[in-house]
Order: sequence, then structure tokens, then C-alpha cells
Amino acid sequence: MPQRPFSRPLFLLLLIAGLLTFLVQSGELGTSDTMHRLQVTHSLWTGQPQVLPNEYPEFGLHGRGGRLYAWYGIGQSLLMLPADLAGSAAEHLPVWHKYVASGEDPAIRSIIVSFSTNILVNVLTALAAFRLLDLLGFSEGESVAGVLALLCATTHLHYAQNMEENNYILLLTITGFALHFKWLTTGNRRALFWGSAALGLNLLTRLTTTLDAFGAACFILLAALFSRRAGSSDLEHQSGRSMLWTYFRTVAPVYAVFLLIDRIYQYIRFGSLTNTYVHYFAREYRLQDPTLPANFPFNRGWFEGGLQSGILGPFFMPEKTILVFDPMFPLALLLTVLLWKRLTPALRAFAVATLAMLAAYIVFYARYNWWAGDFAWGDRYISSAVEFSTLLAIPLLLRCRKVLSRAIWYLGLAVTGISVAIQCASLAFWIPLEIYQMETFGHPTWVVFLRFKNIAAFALHKRAAWGLNTFAMFQDSWDAAHITTWNFLPSLLRHIGQAPLWTVHVLYGVWAAVTLALLLASIKLVRSLQVRRPSLNQSD
Repeated sequence: MPQRPFSRPLFLLLLIAGLLTFLVQSGELGTSDTMHRLQVTHSLWTGQPQVLPNEYPEFGLHGRGGRLYAWYGIGQSLLMLPADLAGSAAEHLPVWHKYVASGEDPAIRSIIVSFSTNILVNVLTALAAFRLLDLLGFSEGESVAGVLALLCATTHLHYAQNMEENNYILLLTITGFALHFKWLTTGNRRALFWGSAALGLNLLTRLTTTLDAFGAACFILLAALFSRRAGSSDLEHQSGRSMLWTYFRTVAPVYAVFLLIDRIYQYIRFGSLTNTYVHYFAREYRLQDPTLPANFPFNRGWFEGGLQSGILGPFFMPEKTILVFDPMFPLALLLTVLLWKRLTPALRAFAVATLAMLAAYIVFYARYNWWAGDFAWGDRYISSAVEFSTLLAIPLLLRCRKVLSRAIWYLGLAVTGISVAIQCASLAFWIPLEIYQMETFGHPTWVVFLRFKNIAAFALHKRAAWGLNTFAMFQDSWDAAHITTWNFLPSLLRHIGQAPLWTVHVLYGVWAAVTLALLLASIKLVRSLQVRRPSLNQSD
């Protein structure tokens, strides 16, 4: 008898992903970067400029005809287009007239864009990650646990609230890897085509995602190599030479099309098919500050600043270290080393390819003047690669529990719990809080621990007593309003004080109902997996 959809683990997993993403939303886009990209979205269909005149010189580059243009790729702007259309239409509804007229944030448009886009991206990410883990040979329960760890125990959760490009890039990368591997194991060229299209679409968001395409190529090549060395019969449907030829004649035209689209967008803005926006960015900044070096913004030394350098900083700089912001990463490394001989060729290939991709990102950004991503939770330029490299941690921990020592098992559980706590803490306040505090406290500062202190101080009304109120926090009234309340939509609306109080009360009720639904869906998922496990064992 076929199962009802609500009883299927995958359906429940996607439902949980959507409900969780709903709960963590603040209604804001999270960063000025995304606000600028949304303005580009708006310009695509309204005729407004990409950059408003008052935003220059802090933002914007002069391009063709002396007009100001944004310096980002167009990928995320295209992603937000349907939501921007809906949000702009909703702003004209009579029910919101007074609130819209107040000009307060979060604006109706940003609320609709952030909720709909983040939920869509996270649900699709859960689906893509589940399919990839399934293709890699993990059981249904292991795959579900791996996806939940990705969503809740990595910085992915933070960027589900603060809508940088990271989660969209990760979604396309996971999709690309999964479809590449499906082609490798089945010979289905359509899967390879769509996998290449996903990775090609990434190029419109950030050109450095060329490294993700490099990682996917490494993955399938290593998987093929390791499989043949192990005598696996999975790839007997194609020889090495024919496989390479099929791969390159399929992916090359796809990547070329997306690269051409990016170049056309570059030409429309700056009149060049060969330069990137970095060329014009450097030129604009040198006009404002002639003392900048000729190689700006890639003007840092590889190890300049020691532990704060672009090579060592991602691991050891207290403000940005991935070892603290993403504790699942060292756990994944440890399990990969301990279980290497037990890993299938595909799992070995995935581990090596994702680490190579991460290393390539670190090396590329090491000399960038703002290698750590500036106003961000952790090192945002490499966070997607870090999150991806942790995907196997929980599935491996569950699969190999019997062969791992008790100490490693409990260490894995402890690290997972700590990581979930860190990611939940990242949602509590808007990103710049600790950045403003560090202007007074100085460097180095262990940002994650400072965040927990801020949470405790705010909950106990001890911010002033504990010396956590600094001058920089209150220089800008808009920023001050956003970093002095919980960063969730009902709290933010109540704190700003422009929305009708009944609306705030209704939202608190909605949040309570969604929380209850999330709890019930989680219980149902656990029970569903428990029921299916005995039946699967009997069928074996």
C-alpha cells in the first residue's frame, strides 16, 4: 500500500526545512550587499538606476555613459525577481498603506523577498543534498540526518536568515555535484547537461564559482579513478577516454553560454568583454585615494599579518576561524581520516574534491584586501565550501558507529550539539553587533563567545552593567534599532514600533503555530524513519 506523502521522510524533511527557514526570518535582507542586489532586481523591470545617487561613493562604479552601476554579478538579482514583483505589488495594498508611508523597515517588499526566496532556496537545498547523499550510497535515515546537520549545524543556518549569495551558490553546487555523479554512474548525459547548467548558473552570481565547477570535475575524475583502482564495476559502461570526451563536449558549451551571458552583462555596464568589475572597482578607489597600491584590491601578502593573514586567518583568526564558526568541519576531517580505508571510492573522491575546492578558495582570496568578507558571520567567501565539505560528517558518524570508539561517537555528538548552539546564536542579533563592539574592545576578539555573552546580557537586561553598550553601536539610529532587539520579524516590528500592535500579536501567534508544526513534523519524521528501518531490514 503506497504511503501518504505526509508519512514519507523526504516530504517531512522538506517540510521541516521550510518551517525552520520561516521561523528564523527577520524580514530584512540581512546585509547592504543584498539590498544593493535587490535594487538591481528592481531596475530590471522598473527602469530605476542600479545605484541610487545618494549611495555613491560608498557604493557604485561609473560605467558606460557615466552612469552608476552595481559591481556584483546578476545571479542573485535574477533569483529575487519573482519575489520582487510580488512584493512591489503587495506594497500597494490598502492594508499596508500607513505602514508603507512611514518608510520604516522592514519594508513589505523586503519581507516578501526574504521569506519567499530563503524558504525556496533552503527547501531546494535540502532536496538536492538528500539526493546527493542517496547517490553516494547512504541510507534514508543517514541522508536525512546529514541534510539536517547541513541546515542546522553549519553557517548555512545563519545565511538562511541573512540573505547573502552563499546559500544560493551552495544549492547550485550541490545540484551540480549530484547530477555529475548521476551521469558518471548511469551514463545519463541529460543529468550531466543539467548539472553543468547549475554550475554555469553559479557563474552569473560570482565568477569565482569557477572553482565549484573545478571541484565537480575533480569529483567525477577522482571517483572514476578510485573506482577503477578498487576494481568496481559501477563504471563499466564507459572507458576512460570516452568518458572524458563525453564530459568535455557536454559541459564546455554550457559553461560557454553562461560565461557569454556574464560577459554581455559586463559589456552593458562597463563596455568591456574581458575585464571584471574588480578592474573598475580598483580604478574608482584609486581616484578617491591615490595612495592605494597598483595591485589593489589583491594587495595583501600571502602571510601578511601572521595569524590574521589570508592563508592562516581562516583557521586561526578569532574573528573568522572556521574551526569555531563551523565545528562540523574539523569533525568531518577527523572522521575522513579515521574511516578512510572504509570509505567507498565515491566518498573518498567527494572528500578530496571538496577539500581541494576549499583550499582553492582560500588561496584565491588570501591576497584580497577584505579576504574575510568584512561585515559577515565568519568567513563568508569560503563558508559555502566549508559547509559542503562537512556534508558527510553525520552520515559517516551514523553509518560507522559500531567501528568507531565510544570516545569518537560522543565527541561527534558533542561537536554537533555545540555547532547547532553556535548557529542558533548567530541568529539572535543582526550581524554588525559584535563588529561595532570590537571598535571599542579591539582585536583579537572571539566573536562567537561574545555573541553568547550578548545573548545572556540582553536576556538578563545586563548589557550596560556588563559593558556591552559601546559608542559605535548608537552612532547610526537605523543600525542601533536593529542590533538592540532579537533579530526575528515579530520582535523587530514591535521594537521599531510603526506596525499596528495587533499585527505584532498576530505574528507572535503565527510563530507559535509554526513552531508547533515544526515540532510535530520532527516527531513524525523520527517515527517514520523508525518504522521504515525494520521493514527495510526484513526486505534485506
